[in-house]
This record gives sequence, structure tokens and C-alpha cells, in this order.
Amino acid sequence: MAKSSARPKELRRSLAAASTVTAVFVLSNAPTPLYTRWQAEWKFTSGTLTIVFGAYMVGLIGALLATGKLADRYGRKVVLAPGLISAVTASGLFLSATNVMWLVVARLLAGAAVGTAVTAGMSATVDLAPEHRIGSMIASAAMVFGAGLGPLLSGALTQLIDTPQSWIFGIVLAVTSLTLVIAIRLPLPRPSVDNGPVERLWSWPSVPHRNRRELAWGVAAFAPGITATSFFLSLGPTVLADGIDAPSPLLTGSTACCMFLVATGVQFAFAHLRTRTHLALSSSAAFVSMVTLTATVTVSPTPALFVIAALLAGAAQGLGQLAALTLIGTRIPSQHGAEANAALNIAGYIPAALLPAGTGYLIHFAPIGTAVATFAAIVMACSLTALITVRVSTADHLVPPTPGSTPRNSAATLAHRRYPHDSTGLPGVSGLRPPSTLVRSSAEGLDWNVGLDRSR
Repeated sequence: MAKSSARPKELRRSLAAASTVTAVFVLSNAPTPLYTRWQAEWKFTSGTLTIVFGAYMVGLIGALLATGKLADRYGRKVVLAPGLISAVTASGLFLSATNVMWLVVARLLAGAAVGTAVTAGMSATVDLAPEHRIGSMIASAAMVFGAGLGPLLSGALTQLIDTPQSWIFGIVLAVTSLTLVIAIRLPLPRPSVDNGPVERLWSWPSVPHRNRRELAWGVAAFAPGITATSFFLSLGPTVLADGIDAPSPLLTGSTACCMFLVATGVQFAFAHLRTRTHLALSSSAAFVSMVTLTATVTVSPTPALFVIAALLAGAAQGLGQLAALTLIGTRIPSQHGAEANAALNIAGYIPAALLPAGTGYLIHFAPIGTAVATFAAIVMACSLTALITVRVSTADHLVPPTPGSTPRNSAATLAHRRYPHDSTGLPGVSGLRPPSTLVRSSAEGLDWNVGLDRSR
């Protein structure tokens, strides 16, 4: 009885932690429909706009290099609260911006806030959830929901109001301030720090060697998806205006919003499927999205086809992100969870920044159709490679044993021997398993749908 009554409380706490992730991603993407307005009003070049985007990546990567280790060693709240202070400050700078230098500093701080959200914020969401698989899904959905809500809010207000800047960032400032209060009140325990050797906190994040394969599987699906959605966020307005002749801030914002709503919805719609299926569907959706994008700028330049390509990109990111976070939450020890999130996001955001930026420069030297088709071909090649290699390499590790052939040392057998009277009822679980085994070391072989990996 006590256990069942604790579940709603844990779920509420997990959702509260997830609200901090949503708020930061609202801030991250809210400026998207305003850049063309600012560029025309303040008379700065496309090269200067690239510096604004670059400042965001500097803040993001810089935060990811440190926050993962900090959150794992000293606790989620120690990292999350300062990150939200950065978000509040960035919101205030956007609200008061009068020239491009304000945008550079605001984007730098927004990038740092996103770095803390995807490490400490997502890890806190998983830690507070009643089950780590549920927490992974909530964390993943919170990110893409916020990423879609930001451009929808900004695009709608830009279309309806002559001076949207103060309204947009006044709302964002209020939301980030509220979530800062929520983060401070979250019941997040501070982990005990052992007396062992202290690793450098400012270093490239990684996971234990035995878990790097799982991280690689997640990256292989997540990176093409987030690269595709990054293209639609950054170059979508250019494609609509120059490639399709349909310029519209409302269409730009609505497309971005719907893209991330699809990214959110597919995670709940396909939650009952196994992680291996999520990985395959993500790579497939990324491939079809790029085929559709190519057709949009070469065969049939219509807004409808562009929107379909964007929605498929959203599905690719949503499913890839869900698969990656589930692998981290269920197969990588919790004391390395935030650092694993940092490694995942660095591996995803680097191509998501470089490929659209390179495409933007290529547009200046080649027809827009050629530049976009080149980008799409690269992402298609990566997603097809990921689909084949991950599908083959996970065949023996992410497939539940068939009835009557359960290995002697499988997860179900080990869990039944240790906890014969407990069960979780989670989708994909074969045999009896307590919730606590969801985040045990993979050396024990205790994963929700995986037998013992004898190669470790």
C-alpha cells in the first residue's frame, strides 16, 4: 500500500524536474522566428548571425564538458540551479536586447543553460521517477515539447504583434524564474563523495568501458535525428522563403512546433515497443525525412512536402532520443547517468551544429536545391549506416530470449533467484524483476529486456 501511494508522489516530482528541462528548451528555440527581424532592424550580416549561433554552441559544449561529472559527483541540484539562473539571465537579456552583442551574450548563457538541462535536469527527472524507464520517457518528452513550444509561442506572437520581443521574452522570463524556484525545492539528495581519486571535472565526458557500446547505439540513432531537426530550425525559414517561395514567420514557427509535437507524441505512441525497435524506427524516419526534403527542393517545391519532411525529422529525433535515454537509464549505472547524458548530447549537437552551418555557407556558392540535397545525402548516408550496423550489433543483446530458451544466467533468471516475490510489470520485461535492478551495473546483466552480455 505504501509503495502504491508513493508512486503518484514520485511521478509528480519527476514531472516537476522535467518542467525545468521544458522551460530551458522554450528559451533555446524562442528566438528562432525573430532572427530575420533583428537582422533587418539592426543591420548585421549573415556572418554576424553565425557568430550568434556559434555563441550558443560554445556555451552548450562548454557546459556539457563539466556539468555531467559535477552532477554525478556533487548532485543534480548543484548543477541545475545555476543553470536555471543562466536561463533567467538569458531571458532578461533577450527581453532588453537593443543590438547584436546582447544576442551573443544571451545565446551563450542559453547554451550553458541547455547544457545543464540535458545533464542534471534530465538525470533528476529519471532519478525522481517511480521507474527509470518511465523517467527516461518523461525526460525525453520534456525536451522536445519545450523545443516545439518555444518557436510556436514566438512565431504566433511575431505574426500577431508589432513589437513581439517584450511579450515573448517576458513570458519566457516568468517561466524560467518559476522553474528555478521549482528546482530549488526538488527533493534531490546530494550523493556521498568517496575518498577515491578525484577525476578532472573539465574533461570529455564518457562512460565506463563496458557501457560504451550502449552509448554508441544511442548516439547512432540520436545524431541523425537531431541534425535533421536542427536543419529545419536554422535553415527552414530560408528554404521556405528562397526554395519554396512561401515566407511566413507563422508557418516557420508552426512547422517547428508540430515537428517537436510529433517528436513528443511518437514517444508515447510507441512506448510499448522495445528499444531495439525504437532505434530502427528512428534511423528509418531520418532517412525518409531527408528523401522528402530532397524532393521538396528539387521535384515538388511545396510547403506541404516541406512540413511532412519536418514531421518525419521530429519522429526521428523523438524515437532516437527515447532509445538513447532508455539505454542510459536502464543499462548505465546511475552514478554515471549525467555524464552519459553529456556524452550523448555532445555527440548529437556537434553534427547538428556543423552540418546546417556548412549548408548555410554552401547556399551562398551553389543553388539552394544543390546545397539542401547535399545536406540530405549526408544525413541519409549516416542514418542508413546506423540502421544497418545497430540492427546487426543489437541482435544478440536487445532481443528477449524465446520461450524455453532462457539462458541460465539471463536477466530474468538472475532477478528471479535474487527477488523471487517481486515484479515490475514493465513492457518488455521477461520474468520477475524489482525496480531497483533497472539501474544496476550491466556487469550483472540485469536489464529490462537483455540477457547477460558475456562479452563484457
